[in-house]
Amino acid sequence: MEINGTDTIWVLVSSALVMLMTPGLSLFYGGLVREKNVLSTIMHSFFILALISVQWVLWGYSLSFGPTIGGWIGSLSWVGLNGVGLEPSPNYASTIPHQAFMVYQMMFAVITPALISGSFAERKRFNSFIVFSLLWATFVYAPVCHWVWGKGGWLGALGALDFAGGTVVHITSGVSALVCALVLGKRTGYGSEPMEPHNITMTMIGTAILWFGWFGFNAGSSLGANALAVTAFVATNTAAATAALTWTIASWLHHGRPSVLGASAGAVAGLVGITPAAGFVSPLSAMAIGFLAGLGCYFAVEKIVRGRIDDALDVFGVHGIGGIIGALATGIFASKAVNPAGANGLLFGNPQQFVIQAIAVGVVAAFSAMVTLILLKLLDATMGLRVTREEEVEGLDMSLHGEVAYRHFTPL
Repeated sequence: MEINGTDTIWVLVSSALVMLMTPGLSLFYGGLVREKNVLSTIMHSFFILALISVQWVLWGYSLSFGPTIGGWIGSLSWVGLNGVGLEPSPNYASTIPHQAFMVYQMMFAVITPALISGSFAERKRFNSFIVFSLLWATFVYAPVCHWVWGKGGWLGALGALDFAGGTVVHITSGVSALVCALVLGKRTGYGSEPMEPHNITMTMIGTAILWFGWFGFNAGSSLGANALAVTAFVATNTAAATAALTWTIASWLHHGRPSVLGASAGAVAGLVGITPAAGFVSPLSAMAIGFLAGLGCYFAVEKIVRGRIDDALDVFGVHGIGGIIGALATGIFASKAVNPAGANGLLFGNPQQFVIQAIAVGVVAAFSAMVTLILLKLLDATMGLRVTREEEVEGLDMSLHGEVAYRHFTPL
């Protein structure tokens, strides 16, 4: 095995693009909350970037990609990146340094728990958030990552397809977000007080950064500067654009106005939906997946979740439902003509692939929900999960961090 300089550059650039998604997410989420909670919401994503980067080097990568223990979890033989050097890895990346693959995967591990934070925005204690994120990355993300992507992982061996994280990233975070919203309960005044986004402009900027970074997320998963990267790049943009159009039109027909925020949410839904399929489907199939994700996520948010469950920033409706749609759609639209290393889906004569995808969705969703519930209950019994009513009314920016996002000046 020899290091390919072009592939290495592409993976490092893609790592930087995926890293940028987490600050982009902080802006996306920050604009959606009330003014008194902007900094606390942004801090969730920013702090996760630091916390999980360290966890990944110390033990996260080893648990996720280390030598398998029965197909369920990686061993601790790579703790502290012991044995993870600059030579290529025969199991994961044969043309780039092993550490390049490690740092690329680190950025996935970073953004996944950050996604969950949108479900409990404006009401969770910061110390509980830190401990929960660390435990969740260790006991939910690492096992599922190993099942699907780790050498010898049992879901990968079963034949489950997940090109860039629809199951590993979005189903785990989306389902866990739903559990968080249910356990923490609704925000004070939910349903009776206005809780409109304070800055949709900030959210749109965050959306643009996410869309931009997602090319590293999906096309970078080719792990090389090759035709597969182009396939994933085109599929990603096509699905995002289609879903943005779909959500906007659905919102327009439903509410009588084309929603700016709806266009933003639709684009993210399309990006989520295409993530597991990006390297396995044609552009027209990507368009179909974008349509399904845009419409399915819109329906989930508008008709199922909102008003019933205070998933503050629609994490389950967009990431959970979008990830499920994308994973199942991969079992329908995947084609070996696009990627010989993949598998044919239902439309190409292989209904078994859809069954495999459904098994992966069900197992990962159930596991994520169960472990998340256990972690939350343990933390609630020991540390407490929710801020006091007084802290929530004052706003978490001031009550937890002693800072405010905006200082309003009266002109002289």
